[in-house]
Amino acid sequence: MGASAAVHHAKSSTCAGANLLPNTTNTAAINTATLCLIDQIRVAHRLRPLQVNRELQTVACAQAVEMVSRDYFAHESPSGETPAARVAATHYPAHARSLSTAQNIGWGTGAYATPAHMVAAWMHSPEHREIILTGEYRDAGVGVAIPAPSIVAEGRSGATYAVEFGARG
Repeated sequence: MGASAAVHHAKSSTCAGANLLPNTTNTAAINTATLCLIDQIRVAHRLRPLQVNRELQTVACAQAVEMVSRDYFAHESPSGETPAARVAATHYPAHARSLSTAQNIGWGTGAYATPAHMVAAWMHSPEHREIILTGEYRDAGVGVAIPAPSIVAEGRSGATYAVEFGARG
């Protein structure tokens, strides 16, 4: 096993729930495992772990649920609402001189719906990887919804993920 594979294996085995298949009863464990995996990657790259933020968590959960209920898969909602607008509508930016946010979304079916597979897929995507490894982010919220939008999952069981990243200055 190469160094990269060894690091990935260690991460999956030290985050409880990393290999769980999401269902309607374990979404809190899935959210925790997803952030744990992201934090382990950040620490391995000498970045500080992210702090769970309630407002970002609410935005992430709402985004994941909306993608499933409205059957779309995109950062921007069909009505044109952006991730930045969703965060701006919360108390997260209150009293901040500056605000930086980003969002990773993903979906998976079958065994590819686990937190370990989702985070690995993001790390293999240059855009998603860059967000995870952006040192300025201090806070995050993770949301998962069951199933994946039918527009992409085509009837297969799965899950939809959203992670909101943020930094206030």
